[in-house]
Amino acid sequence: MQDILINWSPQETRVALVEYGSVQELHVERTLERGLVGNVYLGKVSRVLPGMQSAFIDIGLERTAFLHVADIVAPFTPGSRPMTASPERDHRGGNGSAIVPIEKQVFEGQSLLVQVIKDPIGSKGARLSTQISIAGRLLVFLPQDNHIGVSQKIPSDLRDALRARMQALIEAAAAADSGGVVPASTGGFILRTNGEDSSDAELAEDIAYLRKTWSRIRELSTRLPPMSLLHQDLSLLQRVLRDLTSEDTQAIRIDSREQFDALVKFGREFMPQAVDKLQLYKGERPIFDLCAVDEEIARALGRRVELKSGGYLVVDQTEALTTVDVNTGGFVGARNFDDTIFKTNLEAAQAIARQLRLRNLGGIIIVDFIDMVRDDHREQVLAEFRKQLARDRVKTTAGSFSQLGLVEMTRKRTRESLAHMLCEPCAACGGQGIVKTARSVAYDVLREILREARQFTPREFRIVSSPQVIELFLDEESQHLAGLSDFIGKPISLQSEASMGQGQYDIVLL
Repeated sequence: MQDILINWSPQETRVALVEYGSVQELHVERTLERGLVGNVYLGKVSRVLPGMQSAFIDIGLERTAFLHVADIVAPFTPGSRPMTASPERDHRGGNGSAIVPIEKQVFEGQSLLVQVIKDPIGSKGARLSTQISIAGRLLVFLPQDNHIGVSQKIPSDLRDALRARMQALIEAAAAADSGGVVPASTGGFILRTNGEDSSDAELAEDIAYLRKTWSRIRELSTRLPPMSLLHQDLSLLQRVLRDLTSEDTQAIRIDSREQFDALVKFGREFMPQAVDKLQLYKGERPIFDLCAVDEEIARALGRRVELKSGGYLVVDQTEALTTVDVNTGGFVGARNFDDTIFKTNLEAAQAIARQLRLRNLGGIIIVDFIDMVRDDHREQVLAEFRKQLARDRVKTTAGSFSQLGLVEMTRKRTRESLAHMLCEPCAACGGQGIVKTARSVAYDVLREILREARQFTPREFRIVSSPQVIELFLDEESQHLAGLSDFIGKPISLQSEASMGQGQYDIVLL
């Protein structure tokens, strides 16, 4: 069973997903940094790169967005008919279908209707697709497709009947819009998991809402200039009802009366089954104190994760991948060394899956479990790891143990990790995690003074640096400093600056 806690302020919205008293997921949306996934823009092609089979699209952001040829699916160009495939084909898609080269589909200066499918991350711009999808309460609308899909989480024996119901409702809605004649293309729909038990009236209402939204997007695309936002996805508060709420959700508690009323209104219109779970929190303690969420956030930003047994994990996030190292730490076990390792790895498998969700780590992830001799131990640890990963709403894929005893896995990256969202590189170390020793900096300073003495002839050199470096010059390195002063024939003075990091210094010519 799960609860959802919402802490709202004018600056940001924070959401914690709590299962059996333990925080499993954290979502943060700041008013000035709202995510872009799901937004539809009228973009302008700024550059086409045939060698990479991609194009850069300007959608009005600081960095141009990225469009790969695999994400071009009959793009809708304002004022023209959707593009059709050229008979000249020399690329193949993942499903074996032919893909037209990107230089034959788009050109610089062209206006394209695009949707963000991945937020900008680090130095990378947003990733785009020309396949527009609009999510509703029960359905997802694919206006450029005619396929009718059903969520894989719905039992297979029910899908055919649901697909037939959907087909009838879609044709009826399309006929009503076009004066009684069913058009050749009615658009595609995917029935979401929460739509399994919905009535025909509820599905028809969602179909009408989605088609109306698409009509509005198309109308705006013909009226607004390029680089305009045509459609914005729901806010985090609204997505709580649409995406995070499930049958297992017992309560959704929010600490703002204004936002509670807004959510109730939104829920009655789009998610009536979730309205009864909404609760206004009126306690004197901050809502996140109920489950020590702020403490969990602080721990999720650290490298080391303590395990109950006494072992620990070390999580390192880099640009290319994330590594997780498992260590026994202070856990000595009760019987033998093999059992100690096995129990530590088993506990680590559960903790790692939770940390991936909590920190929202994505991309390539390498897990270094402690080496196990017995094959049955490795199989059990891997089975437990995959079982815990299966609880994740984000798509994950985990391989088997490699020859080096590593488990390679991937987790779909859709937004910034918690650390990237809440933190920035250290001003002192530049994000390296280490700084030069005071002695190393002192020797750098001596070399720099010698270099400048050969180019300039000031009256005096002044060293401005951190207290640690200045203290070293006054004590252990005072003889070297005096020797350099005699060698260059100029006095060298010292100035301590508490605001400077240990690796920082300035040489002032007086």
